[in-house]
Amino acid sequence: MIFPRLALITIALVAPLAAATRAKPTRPEASDLGSYKGAIVIDAATGKALFENNPDVVTPPASMTKLMTFAVLFDKLADKTITLSTPVTADAADAKMGGTQVFLKEKEVFSVEELLYAMMIQSANDAAHALARASAGSVEGFVELMNAKARALGMNHTTFRSPHGLPPTSRRIADGDLTTPRDFALLCTYLLQKTDVLTYTSVRKRDFGSSRPGGPQHMENHNKLLGKVNGVDGLKTGYTVGAGYCLSATALRNGKRIIVVIMGSFGKNGEIDKGHSRDLKTADLIEKGFAAIPADSAPFIATPSASNAASTGDSNLSAAPLSSAEKKSTAPNETVIKFSLPPTRK
Repeated sequence: MIFPRLALITIALVAPLAAATRAKPTRPEASDLGSYKGAIVIDAATGKALFENNPDVVTPPASMTKLMTFAVLFDKLADKTITLSTPVTADAADAKMGGTQVFLKEKEVFSVEELLYAMMIQSANDAAHALARASAGSVEGFVELMNAKARALGMNHTTFRSPHGLPPTSRRIADGDLTTPRDFALLCTYLLQKTDVLTYTSVRKRDFGSSRPGGPQHMENHNKLLGKVNGVDGLKTGYTVGAGYCLSATALRNGKRIIVVIMGSFGKNGEIDKGHSRDLKTADLIEKGFAAIPADSAPFIATPSASNAASTGDSNLSAAPLSSAEKKSTAPNETVIKFSLPPTRK
C-alpha cells in the first residue's frame, strides 16, 4: 500500500530533524557574552600573565576601588592606628553617600570590623567613606595614602580620587578613579600575599547592625561566582554607568591560585545585564587560566601574616563570628554549582 509507505518515509525524515532540534545547546554562544574593555589572567604565585586582552586600558574600577581602601586600612591596623574594635561614629557626609550602602545614620556607631565586612560584602559606600575618614582624619588624606600605596606597588597607570569608587560629581570619567586591569592584578596579588582580604571577600552572607531597632540588614556578596565556580574565594565586583561591570576574581585549586581582572563589561549590544556577561566571561577565563598553568608551576604561598592573620598574634586582624545565615551558606556539604560556559569555537 502507498500510504503506509509514505508515512514511514515521513517519520524517517522528521525524526532526525526533531532530534537535532532537541540537541541544540541551551548555553549562550561566545558572541552572546557581550564585550569588555580589558582583561588579564595571572598566576598569583609567579605574576606571569596567562591571558591578556587590552590589559593596559585606563578605565574606572567602580567599587573595585574598595580593594585599595582595604589595603590602606590593613596598614592602619598593622601599625595600631586603629583596631578592629575601634568605634567609628557616622557623620552627616557618611549618611549622605549614594549607591550601595548599609544606610548609616548620623551618630550611629559601629566597629571598624563591622564596617569592613559591610564594605567588602555589601560594597557599602557609606562604610568605605566612614572608615577612610576615621582612620586618616579626612577622606582627602586617606585618598593620598591610597595613591601612595598604588605607587609603591607599581600601579603606574592608576589614580584614586575616592575610597569607594562612585563617579565624581562632574560625571566626567577623567575626574574619577582610574586604573587598568594589569595594575589591579598587581593590587590583588599584594592583597592575597600580604593581607587577610579573603577573610572578608569569601563571605557570601552576613548580617549588619544586629542592634539596630529595626533589626539587622541582610548582606549578600555581590560576587556571584562564590559557591558557583570551583575554588573562587574573592575578591570584589564593581559597576557604574561609566565603568561598566568590573570584577577582580581569584580562585585556588590544588595549591595553584589565579587572578582574573575584567573591566568595562556589558551585555550583547551594550546591554545593562546586571553583570551576567561579566560573570560568565570571568568563569571562562578562570578555567582557561588553570588550564594554562604549567604542571610544575610553583604553588601559591601567602606570607604568614596573611594566612594566619585571623588566628595568630602576627596581626591584629581576626575573623569575626559567623552569622546564622553565613554558617548555613558555608556548610561543608553544600553543593557547588558551576556556571554553564559557552562552547569553545575553533
